[in-house]
Amino acid sequence: MDIDALRSLVAFVESGSFTRAASQTFRTQSAISAQMKKLQQESASPLFEKDGRSLVLTPAGQALASYARRIISLHDQAVTEMKHSHDRVELRIGCPDDYSVSVLPLLCELLQQAIPNLCLRLRAAPSVKLRECLDQGELDLAILTRSPDSDEGYLLRHDQGVWVSHKERDLSLLRPMPLALYESDCKFHASAIDGLDKAEVPYRLLATSANHSGLYGFVSQGLAVAALARSSKGELQELCAKTMPPLPAIDIVVVAATQPHAACSGATVKQICQRFRQQDAYSLEAPAEAV
Repeated sequence: MDIDALRSLVAFVESGSFTRAASQTFRTQSAISAQMKKLQQESASPLFEKDGRSLVLTPAGQALASYARRIISLHDQAVTEMKHSHDRVELRIGCPDDYSVSVLPLLCELLQQAIPNLCLRLRAAPSVKLRECLDQGELDLAILTRSPDSDEGYLLRHDQGVWVSHKERDLSLLRPMPLALYESDCKFHASAIDGLDKAEVPYRLLATSANHSGLYGFVSQGLAVAALARSSKGELQELCAKTMPPLPAIDIVVVAATQPHAACSGATVKQICQRFRQQDAYSLEAPAEAV
């Protein structure tokens, strides 16, 4: 059905007459009549009936008017969306899932503030994979983990590796110690294994995971001890550093693709990261409840 004819039908319902409907839609009364005649032919039902000297809608006309309002609303939304879609700026961001709660939301908020009409496409993967995606042009920005002595990217936050266990069960006292770690390409994996070997602490590696959610779930069920970034420990219990092998400090940074995004230059990324550090409430100080 013709959208203009449906608009004329709604105008008739709201105004109460074809004369006023014609005035509101900037058409002649004969043009309105032709549209209504076509709608009746397409609906195969009479849409109007006489009530004294006036025309009113039949039950079929009332049903069509109800549909017409919804059709017009969807049509107008679609037109508006399409008109403004070319103004959208799409930015592809990668983030390890262990930073998806503690880092990503604030960074996205600052990006939205800095870049009008921004539409974000998010991708979760370990830092090693995200670097490959940047090199292959599949991402515009990525949140990554780097060593503190590296100059890679723009700094968001200094962080520290910590040992964690279930809130109510200190599994680090078990021998062999049940252990769950990130995959072997993670700094915490190698440091944890090396530290336990040097301290001659018997352990059993129960699980490895490329994703934080899998590791966190394993530890939160009281199945193992893990090594991860302090800002990613959530509600897990941080173990006392004096009784556990040391873990490395890390930096969380934003790295831009070699070919910069047109709406997100290096200067823009640098400024956003500076604002992130100013607004970031995270502290590296170990919490008092660490055991």
